[in-house]
Amino acid sequence: MSGSALAVWDEAFLAYDFGAGHPLAPQRLDLTIRLARQLDVLDHLDVVPPPAVDDNLLRLVHDSDYIDAVRRASADPKATDLARGLGSSDNPTFAGMHEASALVASASTRAAEAVSRGSAEHAINIAGGLHHAMPDRASGFCVYNDPAIAITWLLREGARRIAYVDVDVHHGDGVQHVFWNDPRVLTISLHESGRYLFPGTGFPDETGGPDAPGSAVNVALPPGTGDAGWLRAFHAIVPALLRSFRPEVVVSQHGCDSHFLDPLAHLMLSVDAQRAAAQAIHQLTHETAGGRWVATGGGGYAITEVVPRTWTHLLAELAGHPVAPQAEIPAAWRAYVTATTGEPAPAHMTDGRDPRWESFDDGRDLTDPVDQAIAETRAAVFPAHEVEA
Repeated sequence: MSGSALAVWDEAFLAYDFGAGHPLAPQRLDLTIRLARQLDVLDHLDVVPPPAVDDNLLRLVHDSDYIDAVRRASADPKATDLARGLGSSDNPTFAGMHEASALVASASTRAAEAVSRGSAEHAINIAGGLHHAMPDRASGFCVYNDPAIAITWLLREGARRIAYVDVDVHHGDGVQHVFWNDPRVLTISLHESGRYLFPGTGFPDETGGPDAPGSAVNVALPPGTGDAGWLRAFHAIVPALLRSFRPEVVVSQHGCDSHFLDPLAHLMLSVDAQRAAAQAIHQLTHETAGGRWVATGGGGYAITEVVPRTWTHLLAELAGHPVAPQAEIPAAWRAYVTATTGEPAPAHMTDGRDPRWESFDDGRDLTDPVDQAIAETRAAVFPAHEVEA
């Protein structure tokens, strides 16, 4: 399935740290890389460091005044700027904030460059996926919007059609905002409905600007949606749109906060379903985009039970050497988790669920909230893509 695959990684990513008690704990990255290394996943990836930070890269998406404000807060964390989201409870300021945030953005663009220029078929930055940041402000734990920056870089390189698929439990509002009126970028977000969850957006009637009808696709799922319903929704929406749009590159965001153990949201997915989503995106990338795939991490706040397992599966899928669902987790990694977090570690690589789903097209029940969400999204955007709703 996969050709060459590249991962951008550096322990410097751990400096993206909002402080003790903040949900976005950098430890989740450390645990993921340690687990992937112990399962030999990294042996199948070309692991490279991110390039040096470049403010010109950030300016592809972010306002200069905002970048200057981040720099001031970075040098003096007391220099908060709440109008720009800096110093809020979601985005507390910290020393080195600019450098840490910009490094994440440069890493995602390094991944995009590898795919664009053919040195890798697939590339990933697990530290990325900071999809809430807006051009002029921080939002939702995100300072610089690395997926939007990477996509803009690809457009500058000459890409004509890019599909962005976001499976984080929260709506990918920042990326949607940046490309709202750009017909070259198709943004697809599957998330818990904004009626119940931050950022309160991402409804089916958000479909793109006047020059880009149907370019924004939102699947707003009800709380409690589990494996079968989520996968039913994914397969009812994403494949048809990617086949119609025929992107040159697929960029994906793999927040794993849709898991039933995640403390910040209310979907009920298992690691098994999250693994199946990565497999589906991989297959669709080969079918529709010649295999050109740029992946990022994203949210995920069950930092021992969920994030390391889901993202190790993602890394392995991208490398073309999947880890078996029933695989046992190495004892050394489990001991490290207990020693560093005081929490018990999972014993196996998935939750032991069977992520089966039934096709929406084989029989829909419009009294079911998931099917209602699917039908609303298809009615809103499928006609613009000349796809039967």
